[in-house]
Parts: sequence; C-alpha cells; structure tokens
Amino acid sequence: MAIKPIIILPDSKLRLVSAPIERVDAELLQLADDMLETMYDAPGIGLAAIQIAVPRRLVVIDLAKEDEPPEPQVFINPEIVWSSDERSVYEEGCLSIPDYYAEVERPATVRVAYIDREGKKAELEADGLMATCLQHEIDHLNGELFIDHISKLKRDMVIRKFTKAVKTGELPQFKREKREREAPRPAES
Repeated sequence: MAIKPIIILPDSKLRLVSAPIERVDAELLQLADDMLETMYDAPGIGLAAIQIAVPRRLVVIDLAKEDEPPEPQVFINPEIVWSSDERSVYEEGCLSIPDYYAEVERPATVRVAYIDREGKKAELEADGLMATCLQHEIDHLNGELFIDHISKLKRDMVIRKFTKAVKTGELPQFKREKREREAPRPAES
C-alpha cells in the first residue's frame, strides 16, 4: 500500500466527473487499499478516487472511532437510488479543502447501490453520519464539492482563499493529530 498525494482546491481535477469502473481486479483493489491508507494518514473518514487525481467511481469510508478497530468500506460505482424527504445538518469538512468546515443540509437517509470488493452488487440504506459521508463522497465522483451546498458568498470566499494560497505557496494542511470521528466535524472526507 502507498500514501498518495491529495489534490487541493482550486485544482480543476476536483470538478471532473469520474468514469464508471468496468471490472473489479487486483489493480482496482490495490487502488482501494492505497486510498484507505491515504485516508487514514490524512486523517479522514472518507475519500473519493478523484481526490488523489484518479477519475474513477471509487469511494472508501471508515467511520470507526479512534478507540475502535478499523472498519474500512469500499464502494465501487456507488449511486444514490433513493433519498428521504427528511433532512439533517452536519458540519462537513474535506481533505481537499483543508481546515475549512461548514454546515451542510442533506437528506437524512439514503439508499446506495454499489459493487463491493468481491465484485458483487449490493445496496446499503444509511442514515446519520454514514448517509452524510456517502453523499459527500458521491458528490466528489460527480465533480461536486461540499462547498457547492453553501451560500454563493461563502463558497466564493473559500475559492478565493485557496486560489490565493496556491499563488503564495501557503496552502493549509490538515494537522496530523488524530481527530475524534464524531460531531462536531463528522464528515472530513
């Protein structure tokens, strides 16, 4: 396994729509393992392949708390097939937008169809943090960022901040300490 560099806003690759995965093979599983290692190192709770500049429809998630054993999950070609009318709000963050957090309202419950590590079709109905994380990561696969769900004024301010940081070489970096994997910042991905 290898830790990959995470691309940061305003990198235009973050706006690419990721291509579907045709087959589950050793190369894809290696990519998933590299993504998990990268996510754990960041540290985060979710990562989409596009965040390491690979435009393929692959997501990894692990919501285990720091004092619990890891529970890595791999979602190949994930797609939201149903979402509830009920809404929930979480303060989200993103490994591609370091040290910026905002409250985002999303459906409280979703059903996601995907392919698992063994190449089998599966579905998962999720609520709470898992629902938020899945929606956040699937947005990445569609070229969307969590800041697309906040006001235009706030979004423009964030984009300007990161664009300026690129020019000055002062991009923010996630601190390497372990973060509690619950509120108030449950969706760092």
